[in-house]
Amino acid sequence: MKFFQPGHDLYLPAESRSAADAFARITHLCVAAHQDDVEIMAHTAIAHCFGRADRGFAGVVVTNGSGSPRSGVYAGLTDEQMRAVRRDEQRAAAAVGRYGACLQLDHPSALVKDGARDEVRGDLRRLFAATRPHWLYLHNPADKHDTHIAVFQRCLEALRSLPVQDRPPRVIGCEVWRDLDWLGDDRKVALPTHERPHLAAALLGAFDSQIAGGKRYDLAVQGRRLAHATFHQPHAVDAANSLTWGVDLTPLVHSDGLDPADYIAGLIDEFRADVHARVRRFAAPR
Repeated sequence: MKFFQPGHDLYLPAESRSAADAFARITHLCVAAHQDDVEIMAHTAIAHCFGRADRGFAGVVVTNGSGSPRSGVYAGLTDEQMRAVRRDEQRAAAAVGRYGACLQLDHPSALVKDGARDEVRGDLRRLFAATRPHWLYLHNPADKHDTHIAVFQRCLEALRSLPVQDRPPRVIGCEVWRDLDWLGDDRKVALPTHERPHLAAALLGAFDSQIAGGKRYDLAVQGRRLAHATFHQPHAVDAANSLTWGVDLTPLVHSDGLDPADYIAGLIDEFRADVHARVRRFAAPR
């Protein structure tokens, strides 16, 4: 399979005979903007597929990681050196997580953000057509990182270019740079993350350039998962001890006329209405 950037990197486990063979085994796929986003977004899927012959997980990183913040031992690295470090870290995470495949497309962020260009969209279309996952994990359209939103948009465009019957039956938008705790409980997609906590720690710990470089994603992500589990239900004991929230993006993928901005704005309006009604309900009579 051909991808646009000559520096793209494909990791396959030793037992895979070819990329086509590996892609055919993928049931759960996560497409993310940066190295370590996959591990933040899709631990549920990684753990669900770990060591299983009947299902497989693949992680895809769209950008090249050259703009990563750096300090300490990484402070003096050039952008090219940083790309190499982050590529190796992502490969290490894929090996630890026993991914069925890990693809790094190596696109610069500026190219991803340019909706008039077809390179990223074309790569993603080829990927989706080759893997045809049952479950797809994407960035959610309420995220506050511009590159995450751009990757989400390129994914949606690529998916909508496929025949409807070839699109994934379930698509989930995941948390990274904004929580989804504000969603109404009937709108939340619960993604339990309690399974294999030692694996979760190892996956997040693979990205030393970010952790030692000044961003404790390993602690922050685990803390958010614990907090979501505890603060989910105020009147019941915890049903899980670690989880992340998702939002159902399947309607966007299967309804070409549905605008993603309007879709997420509608969910925000539901949140606003719920807060407004709850405050009014207990106000003193005037």
